[in-house]
Amino acid sequence: MLTDRQLSILKAIIRNYTDIGQPIGSKKLQEQLPIHVSSATIRNEMAVLERQGYLMKQHSSSGRIPSLRGYRYYVDNLLKPDKVDENVINNIRKSFNNEFSKVDDIVALSARLLSQMTNYVAFSLKPESRDVRIEGFRLIPLHNHQVVGVLVTNDGSVQNQTFTIPDGIHGDELEAVIRIINDEIVGLPLNEVNDKLIEILPKITNYVQQSDGLIKTFSQILDQALREHVYVSGKSNLLDFANDDNLEQVKSLYSLFDCSVDLSKLIERTGSDVEVTINDNDEDDSLDYSLVSATYDDGNHGHGLIAILGPTNMPYSKMIGMMDTFRDELSRRLINYYQNFNE
Repeated sequence: MLTDRQLSILKAIIRNYTDIGQPIGSKKLQEQLPIHVSSATIRNEMAVLERQGYLMKQHSSSGRIPSLRGYRYYVDNLLKPDKVDENVINNIRKSFNNEFSKVDDIVALSARLLSQMTNYVAFSLKPESRDVRIEGFRLIPLHNHQVVGVLVTNDGSVQNQTFTIPDGIHGDELEAVIRIINDEIVGLPLNEVNDKLIEILPKITNYVQQSDGLIKTFSQILDQALREHVYVSGKSNLLDFANDDNLEQVKSLYSLFDCSVDLSKLIERTGSDVEVTINDNDEDDSLDYSLVSATYDDGNHGHGLIAILGPTNMPYSKMIGMMDTFRDELSRRLINYYQNFNE
């Protein structure tokens, strides 16, 4: 159990280190503490905090810096989010004030804005799509037996994929199949469509004996529509906290951003509050990073997620305050989008 004096010292050391990135000694710390104690007393308390695992030394003669345990304790028990400047809020609103043709554009913009505001890597995940419904499916002929399958949903999203139809399938047969699919699936939620396809497969087979390729292609387009879209911005900012010791880990994170499946393992769904994940994996302790994430409500389809990835010594109070404000503004913009879309 930490004493009030130890808590004050730990908090001051972390705030100082996340602000300027330099270790702090007892004399400098004495000037920042809200309590009046001697530098000798501060050194003794710093030694206690170091033995308990909350602080560490970079060098034998240097001041203390926070350990991962110290950061975790600070985030969980001592941190108070900073209030976001009104000018920053106005700039966010101004950026979201454009006209958007689809939700993806708003979600993608949110990642770019977060990256620009924080100078970290930023992510945004689309809201859950379990209530998104099919509006139509059609095929557009190209050439050499190639067609483009187009799936339209009621949130304004359009998914498409080019594929080759087998020899022997004629245009009138395809038109009949598309009519069956549209008659059966239009209005259904995306997550119910696969079961419906299995149910109507005998009808489709009556028109096209070689229907496997067509159904497979439709399922691929559907999977694309169902899959969470992850937008990433500011990947090059990773280089700002790379060094010779963690270069390989930084490269691994960099490549991870191109794979949405693996990325979802890094960004787990959070609760209603802004949450901080600090890298405390013993197998990866050379890479100091933290992930600050928050869910947002779009007022229509569920919850999406925004996150920033930065160094462990990021200014948490500032970042958490900004994330909390940003997700409120993003929610406000999405709610407004759906209200206009449904009118």
